[in-house]
Amino acid sequence: MKAASSHPLAAGTPLPPVAHARFSIGDVVRHRLFDFRGVVFDIDPVFANSDEWYESIPSEARPRKDQPFYHLLAENAEASYIAYVSQQNLVVDDSEEPVDHPAITGLFDEYTDGRYRLRREHRH
Repeated sequence: MKAASSHPLAAGTPLPPVAHARFSIGDVVRHRLFDFRGVVFDIDPVFANSDEWYESIPSEARPRKDQPFYHLLAENAEASYIAYVSQQNLVVDDSEEPVDHPAITGLFDEYTDGRYRLRREHRH
């Protein structure tokens, strides 16, 4: 006789909705509300930052946690930095301009057709 599985799916526990990432590693994106752009270097399927970071966002602008969040090598007119942005606040950057961030050469090889190609040693 086969033992009953203790796996949650076996018990009929519903899975949370899965949000599909609109952007991929190497894509160049622009923030929908603020004047910065960047290249995606990592993706969290749902919010994975601190509660303190999340609570620091004004409530009227606070994004939902149940969507992909993107780690960006970002730039604006004044500086280069790392940004963590919800999917709802990103759009494709169609400027065809490369992103000027000092960490790009450590992660990516080349910039062609509006996106960066991940270096071979960082690919899975």
